[in-house]
Amino acid sequence: MRIVTLLPSATDWILALGLEKYLVGVSHSCPVPRPDIPRVTSTRVPISAGSAEIDAFVREHLVENEALYDLDMDALARLKPDVIVSQALCDVCAVATGDVESAVCGLDSRPVLVDLNPNTLADVLDDLLRVGAACNATALATRLRAGYEARLERVREAVAGRDRPTVAFLEWLDPPFNGGHWNPEIIEIGGGRELLGDPGSPSSTISWDAVVEAKPDVLLVACCGLGVQRTRDDVHLMKQWIARLSAWEAGRTFVADGDRYFARPGPDLVTAAERVAKTLHPDVNLGSELEIRPFERA
Repeated sequence: MRIVTLLPSATDWILALGLEKYLVGVSHSCPVPRPDIPRVTSTRVPISAGSAEIDAFVREHLVENEALYDLDMDALARLKPDVIVSQALCDVCAVATGDVESAVCGLDSRPVLVDLNPNTLADVLDDLLRVGAACNATALATRLRAGYEARLERVREAVAGRDRPTVAFLEWLDPPFNGGHWNPEIIEIGGGRELLGDPGSPSSTISWDAVVEAKPDVLLVACCGLGVQRTRDDVHLMKQWIARLSAWEAGRTFVADGDRYFARPGPDLVTAAERVAKTLHPDVNLGSELEIRPFERA
């Protein structure tokens, strides 16, 4: 079996299933478990630019129906995959579904295409089963899902009955985006009350006035595709707004690796729920032998 993954969460699932030896190609943004695995996509997004510039670039390309990512068809043909794991959720996050479908039709290997499209945590765990089924690992995928569900239930039980601080969760800062899809659900599981996003719905642009008017007890910033240091830099660039929040004055503004913990619909979403619980309720006991740390203060 030969597997190609076109988004990081797909690679995360393959690694969780112990199928690394079958992985023959990944996207430009995927973790690479072996140095011999080629990357079959590239990005046109100016990732080193400022957040406002990145946002403008993405919006312009979406309006003009221009691709944000390129798929290396020659490389894909050479790899002769049996399974390709892609996504239909967001054209901003990975190669567009239409491009992948066209590519699959042109491959002699006629691979199975697993197109992931999760909106909730339940959908994310369902995708684990779909990936497992396509890769002949259904039994292991089922056991893994049960383990993830058990961890989430431990978090729910640990925060049950506690006061729930209000949380403003932001996926981008310039302009601000509320938390979409599974992220409001993660905040709720972790013992907070999310103010800005709707569970299961895509993130959307909001105003800084709306953030300030929400008066959150806690501000958690996890910018899509960005790590902690870049997110912290952006927080300070937006300080004229963020400093108006009581959460800033109280030292309850936190930054997280959005790329790893919130933007990727894979196993680290479960870890995100655990870390949200430790951030909002530092004394919570999650009954784990592993150290679970809160997210860093901005």
